[in-house]
Amino acid sequence: MGISEPDWDYPDPFFLDRLVLEDDVDELLHTNNTVYVHWCQEVAWAHSAQLGLNIDRYKELDRAMAITYSEYKYLRASNVGDKVKIGTWIVSWDKKLTMKREFQVIREDGATLLRGAMHFACIEISTGKPRRLPKEFVEGYGPAVLI
Repeated sequence: MGISEPDWDYPDPFFLDRLVLEDDVDELLHTNNTVYVHWCQEVAWAHSAQLGLNIDRYKELDRAMAITYSEYKYLRASNVGDKVKIGTWIVSWDKKLTMKREFQVIREDGATLLRGAMHFACIEISTGKPRRLPKEFVEGYGPAVLI
């Protein structure tokens, strides 16, 4: 059974497909919670890169979107061999300093396994201090913001 039409929380997610591997499973015989966190970070970076804002661009601009707060709701387990989709959306931002990204992990049978969110603030990489979003971030991330 494949994932044909996942029941996403929002339309048109950016997503990655993953297969649960033996190394992803913990002593409880299900995917470890840290693997879900890694998947969320991975899809966030891939989405940013697709929008033209990869790590090299961040360094060039001396700006980055740094996580200030994360939350995860683990709803169901996944096991070795399960196929999952990890979706993400930029759901809100203030166009000045912060933005919020949400995540959803769906197993091939259509079950939502996880919902999560990351809150970000723009920082100057060289100092670590908060800074306004540069125009390149507004232009890159702006069209992807849902709300």
